[in-house]
Amino acid sequence: MGTMLEGHEILGFGFFVIGLWHLFNNIKIHSSSSSSSSNSFKSTIWFPTKRFRYLELNFIIASCTMFIAMELFIAPDLHQPFDSDGSIPANHLHNFEHSLMASSFLVYAAFTMFFDMKAIITKAQHELTHFLASMAFAQQFLLIHFHTRDHAGVEGQYHYLLQILIVVSLTTTIMGIGFPNSFMVSFVRSLSITFQGLWLMIMGFFLWTPGYQAKGCSLHPEMNTYMVRCSDDKALHRAVSLVNLQFSWLLILVTVFAICFFLVLSKRYDNKVEYVSLTKEEQLDLESQSEKKCIMMQVQI
Repeated sequence: MGTMLEGHEILGFGFFVIGLWHLFNNIKIHSSSSSSSSNSFKSTIWFPTKRFRYLELNFIIASCTMFIAMELFIAPDLHQPFDSDGSIPANHLHNFEHSLMASSFLVYAAFTMFFDMKAIITKAQHELTHFLASMAFAQQFLLIHFHTRDHAGVEGQYHYLLQILIVVSLTTTIMGIGFPNSFMVSFVRSLSITFQGLWLMIMGFFLWTPGYQAKGCSLHPEMNTYMVRCSDDKALHRAVSLVNLQFSWLLILVTVFAICFFLVLSKRYDNKVEYVSLTKEEQLDLESQSEKKCIMMQVQI
């Protein structure tokens, strides 16, 4: 029970931090470029920092590695997920499913860092990094949709609403390939990732913290794990309705926060030239353009 809570909290916190970081950078870039043409805004799937270029990607890799270790080696009683004959026991299937979700995001972060460090395939770098992120969200959706745990009742409603957020993240990430200059695509993607993180942390708290289940429902041990069970259909219906209310309240709060965040950052960065870290692809383009200008000036002289 404790591991289920900690796993959702770690994963949720990671999504929340990355989503908030993306939201900040997208609004900042949009506000700084608002005075020029509408196509001047161009978002990326990750944002380097001035002092530590790969801070975001290293954070994703570290978080995913920690989550995988917790699912496969810390959570099991024997600190390894296999049976005595080398097979995967039924009660550890969900641990492998969770670790595969994290592995997909780890692969995305590792290859994105590799592409940028080696400055290779620069023409397709934008498309490939978005493809890798899309693959990670698609993997997350499929593993949650076809989860081996009994996602029925209260737990099922939490995961059903989570799937909606994942679909939004997946759709906007794919759209980012064809619409790199669309601020709203990047804005909605960042917001959906932030929402995912909050919802995962809320799930972990209300599903696996004893005493915080809805009235008439409680945790029951089943197959070396814990499930939320309700006393009757009336209690179950009330609990599911409360989950919907939680999601609706959080949707309003996240929307209000995003608009206020946009207004504050727009006022701060509007019509100001701000330093924005470039990808290796953009740096190479600028260097080649400056070299061409120097050659043309020398020819004219």
